[in-house]
Amino acid sequence: MNYLVAVLSDRIQAEAAYSALEKEGFAMDKVTILGRGYKSADEFGLIDPNEQAIKQAKFMAFWLIPFGFVAGTTFSVITGLNTFAWAGEIGNHLIGGVLGAISGAMGSIFAGGGTGLIFGGGDALPYRNRLNAGKYLIVVKGSETVTRRATNILRQFEPENIQGYVEPNV
Repeated sequence: MNYLVAVLSDRIQAEAAYSALEKEGFAMDKVTILGRGYKSADEFGLIDPNEQAIKQAKFMAFWLIPFGFVAGTTFSVITGLNTFAWAGEIGNHLIGGVLGAISGAMGSIFAGGGTGLIFGGGDALPYRNRLNAGKYLIVVKGSETVTRRATNILRQFEPENIQGYVEPNV
């Protein structure tokens, strides 16, 4: 499935573009207006990158923290390190496990999506920001031919941005 997203500066332009697509015979269930008074980003399914990053980091933590604990404990047992004499043999192994669990937590943040949370990523955030600034989005989904026709029609409204996307085959 292909998507075409055009950013228009105001509601009048968005409605005019929608009407032009309707006149050209586009299936209106495949054309959507996003903005104030229409669908929101959440209703349309435009993912929030921060929410996805947190979800991914939590998923990674679920596996990496216990794995880190076991790995840290195993490393301590195999090497026989006596780093903390006051803790005794079992205490040293437990401290090794805790340090391994902390390493697993750090790994879940850095590899699991925390960097996406800190630095952002993807196109969803700029589109959300434009919607928050009062802009409108026209989204057309369909085959490549449909999106190409829609591009020609939408260009006459001089959108701020027009971008095509191809949904990855999952």
